[in-house]
Amino acid sequence: MPDNRGSFFDVLDLAVERGLDVRVIFWRPNPEATYVDEGSTFAGSQADRDMLQVRGSRFRIRWDRTHGAFCQHQKCWVIDAGQPSEAAFVGGININPRAMVSPGHAGGGNIHDAYVEVAGPSATDVHHNFAQRWNEASERAADDGVWSHDGDDDLAFPDRLSGTRGSSIVQIQRNVHAGRYRDGRPSPGARSFDVVNGERTIRDQYLAAFEAARSSIYIENQAIAVEAIITGIGNALERGVEVVILVPADPEDWVRVARQEPEHKGLFVKLALLGRHEHFALVGIAGRGGAGGRNNVYVHAKLMLVDDSWATIGSCNLHRNSLFGHTEMNVSFWHPEVVRSLRCELLTEHIGQDTTHIDDRAALRLYRQVAKENRRKRELGDSEWQGLAFSLDPAAYGA
Repeated sequence: MPDNRGSFFDVLDLAVERGLDVRVIFWRPNPEATYVDEGSTFAGSQADRDMLQVRGSRFRIRWDRTHGAFCQHQKCWVIDAGQPSEAAFVGGININPRAMVSPGHAGGGNIHDAYVEVAGPSATDVHHNFAQRWNEASERAADDGVWSHDGDDDLAFPDRLSGTRGSSIVQIQRNVHAGRYRDGRPSPGARSFDVVNGERTIRDQYLAAFEAARSSIYIENQAIAVEAIITGIGNALERGVEVVILVPADPEDWVRVARQEPEHKGLFVKLALLGRHEHFALVGIAGRGGAGGRNNVYVHAKLMLVDDSWATIGSCNLHRNSLFGHTEMNVSFWHPEVVRSLRCELLTEHIGQDTTHIDDRAALRLYRQVAKENRRKRELGDSEWQGLAFSLDPAAYGA
């Protein structure tokens, strides 16, 4: 962890020593999740429990499965739940060596990701989500499904909202597979929600945001692999909306496999058609590597900015598993000043230019120009680029 705070487990153990109530929900994969490498999750194996025993760890754990091969993909922290100092962090960053050891600057590390810190009533909603999931974690009654407690110490749901903080309008969205949780009691001040039938508010809001966009859409995501998402982007392009999508320049293997499968042909045809629009760009980023070269940076962030006014940041990828199966959480916020500031910060990093003096449409046009020129230089073997971004060919992505 940063500032010499030790490992993730050191941070939690030290918090317990200070007298804090520390609880963690870890995902336990089902056998169907064959894409999970051994040791890449903290699933509560005997080796995991032996490590906790040797450490003398006393923070409380519950393990939680989800449906079939899907995963519990939320990445959120709640600090001082229910207290005046309550805050929450929601995003896409995994607590593993690849994400945490790399330098914080995208150009110097191998992964690009994002979290958002929220306080006020929205943090109470994150608290509510944790209590709901903790109380119904699937393994709570299993002999190896809990740590440092007996599985009977359920959490009380929050009974009041935290006080207003700041001026942004903030909303918490989730994707939750049907049948995972049953207690649909509402967050304070909200309506009851039939969570037993599942929730798809992240997916719904992405589609609504595409439809509402009038000026610009900027996306960073691990994958764009659902036809409804590509259709929504295409419809926005037809209205003249400026669109830039940042993805991993080196896609995951399943993207390459899907491109060869006949049933996914329509998806890749639609992706290629996006590239026919003058005001569209698919891009990757690459930082400086050894011997003056460039190394592709893996894009793990999941965020979108619309019209310099609205943004969403969270754990949800724009692929089928995240949109239709995984448990996910995103934070959306309406605040032009905050969204514009985020846009300028991201573009300064990616294209090496200050865009505070131009509007969102001009900024994305500049992004495309810089990325196109950087692509030309890369093909010539010239690594002296401006920024990190370079254009990708939508028709050949994953080929």
